[in-house]
Amino acid sequence: MSNRFSREKRVCKASGVCLLCVKMSDGLHDITICPMQEQDLPEVLAIENVSYPRPWSRTHFLDELSSSYAFPLVAFDQDGCLVGYICPMLLLDEGHILNVAVHSDCRGRGVGELLVRRVLDDCKLGGAESVTLEVRTSNTSARSLYRRIGFEETGLRKRYYENGEDAILMEYRFADEDRV
Repeated sequence: MSNRFSREKRVCKASGVCLLCVKMSDGLHDITICPMQEQDLPEVLAIENVSYPRPWSRTHFLDELSSSYAFPLVAFDQDGCLVGYICPMLLLDEGHILNVAVHSDCRGRGVGELLVRRVLDDCKLGGAESVTLEVRTSNTSARSLYRRIGFEETGLRKRYYENGEDAILMEYRFADEDRV
């Protein structure tokens, strides 16, 4: 992948590491997940534009960045390349994943799973009882991933997407003993 550049913005002067960033591993690759920043948007939009038939606009991502309920995250590989992002929100005791995408060169390598698991961890720490999302009925790989993580299919939203495709509503419920 190209577009490698310094991630100095993520370095904390006091400790050398940003306390908001979390280094995770998918077994083969080290991935660092950090809060999304406006300067990440060119790379985020490049992934968004090839991932969806009706991609979100820059303004939509800026709205997420400024929302008090949203906490968009980005994933960087060991070389500092932005390889994925996720846009979740937490309102009271309910989390929701609005958007997630992984660079086409990195799909199937666990990046999406790490992003979703980070959101689940953050929502649990924030007192969520559940996290929901919608996924296209045709997106069998995403549905399989979500089921493997522990999401259950709970409903159907008819003609939810721009092309008339249905969405499956999925939910992850935290066990009472898992909640903080």
